[in-house]
Formats: sequence, C-alpha cells, structure tokens
Amino acid sequence: MADLLARAGVGRLRLVDDDSVCPENLHRQVLYDQADAAAGTPKVEAAARRLSQINSDVHCEPVATRFDADNAEELAREVDVIVDGTDNFATRFVINDLAVRDGVPWVFAGAVGGEAQTMTIAPPRTPCLRCIFDSPPPTCVDPNCRTGGIIAPAVVAVAAIEAAEAMKILAGRSQDVSPTLTKFDLWGNLIQRIDLAEACREVDCPCCKRHEFEFLGGH
Repeated sequence: MADLLARAGVGRLRLVDDDSVCPENLHRQVLYDQADAAAGTPKVEAAARRLSQINSDVHCEPVATRFDADNAEELAREVDVIVDGTDNFATRFVINDLAVRDGVPWVFAGAVGGEAQTMTIAPPRTPCLRCIFDSPPPTCVDPNCRTGGIIAPAVVAVAAIEAAEAMKILAGRSQDVSPTLTKFDLWGNLIQRIDLAEACREVDCPCCKRHEFEFLGGH
C-alpha cells in the first residue's frame, strides 16, 4: 500500500519493519527486487529507496525496528493515520490500543492463502479491533504467510482497499470510510461485508468502551 500512497502524493511515510528482503518475499511484495533479496537489504531501506524513485516529493522515513508496546508511542508520533502491514495479531492489538487511546485512525488488513480482510478504525466513531477479536489468537494457531502461504492477488486486493481508506482519512473525508469488516476469498470468489456498528452495538469492549489498554502495558 505504500506504493499507492506514494503515487497519490502523500507527503510523508514512516516505514517501520525489522525484517530484511528475502527471495520468498518477491512474489507478493512489489517494492523489492532480486538484488534486494540477494543483498538481504533491510526492507525499510529498500522500500524507501524505491518509493523515492516513484515520487521524490514524498519524504520517506525508514525505521528498522519492530513495532511493539515499548516504542509504539514514539513511532506513531505526529502521524495522521496508521496503515497496518503487520503479519501477526499481537502487534495489531498494540496498534489498536494506541489508536484508541490517542484517537489516531488506523486501517487493519491481513492476508493469508487466498483470503484477506480489512477494516478501518476511526476512534471514537467506529468499533475497534477488540470489538471484533477479544484477544490475539495463540501463536500456534495464528495463521500467517510463513505457515499458510499466500498469493499475490490477495495482497494486492486488500492493499488497494487499505490505501483507499487511508487516502479518505488524509483527504479529510473520514465520514466516507467503510463501516464494514470486508473479507475476500479469491479462490472461492466470495466477498463478505460485516456491518461492524450493528455487530458491536452491545459489545462491552475493554478497549474502546472501558479504556483499558492492556497491550500497551495498561497505559
């Protein structure tokens, strides 16, 4: 989605990742090439270099670290929207706590196999991630692209929607963000939209209703 945001002329992108490019990334991560994989280039450095070639007016800030409870506040400082490209639910729950606590909109997305899902959280107007998922699944059952594989079209499809949602927020059109959790099954040719407001109306969410931010250490 960073590629789409850079092409749209977003003024600043803070890129956060602690991983390096490997050959297994190339079929679905369009910012990298074989030279990056051969060199084991940090993903944020390779991405920043590529994005500057796409649009030199966009300021890219690469941060080679893992987003967690200890650095979340600093990494999200002065950002207008958080766009999720993580590969695990534990990190997403940290993001959700931070977003709700500080009122920062964020766009959640995930993909594995031929399936993908995305939702936009705009505190305090919309339900949050914990309204839908009370807690992260255990690591052993949390599906991810390393254990379940993934096809590029699933990534591209959800990234396009994710970027569009971020662009609405940045353009001052938060009222137009999607009110649903959208799920795709590209192998099964299925698209499912779940009305979050209706589904979460009676949920006593510990995060967005009780303001308990346990994944940030309770702060």
